[in-house]
Amino acid sequence: MHEEVIMAGSGGQGLMIMGQLLAHAAVAEDYHVLWFPSYGPEARGGTADSTVIISETPIGSPISTHPDSLVGLHHTLYNKLKGSVKKGGRIFINTSLIDDDNLRDDCMIYKIPANTMAEGIGNIKSANMIMLGAYVEATRVVKLDSLFNLLPKVLPPHRHQFIDLNIKAIKLGVDIIRG
Repeated sequence: MHEEVIMAGSGGQGLMIMGQLLAHAAVAEDYHVLWFPSYGPEARGGTADSTVIISETPIGSPISTHPDSLVGLHHTLYNKLKGSVKKGGRIFINTSLIDDDNLRDDCMIYKIPANTMAEGIGNIKSANMIMLGAYVEATRVVKLDSLFNLLPKVLPPHRHQFIDLNIKAIKLGVDIIRG
């Protein structure tokens, strides 16, 4: 197994936590893992992405020029990166913030109204976990229990009151894929 995913959006959307949680889950399952965060020059609200590479074999490079998956939370980087996804790959679109009439027909497309769903459970900031749940359910790259068990390790202590909300959000993302 070898999976490369880029989670792309803007600063403040929780992209780094998504990448860290996925990376920690993969390490817990004995995979080779590389997590590579990237920020735009802006202090907040600029572009940000979190690349995670998970493999059964050692990883040679932190660069993912043709990822297997793209998780788009915001239109800016999504529009820039959607063409780089491998043919037959997966593109997850946060349709609450991305309106794309020019979808690729050579990839699996998953439309998830993550912000709208997050508002429905009382916290807009849980949109990232909805997208992560959808991604993990569609790819089965790690076990959901690994995500749930590692939330206390990955989230800083002052965010532990949101663990149950994050679990609920991940499960919503899973449900949207399961239909």
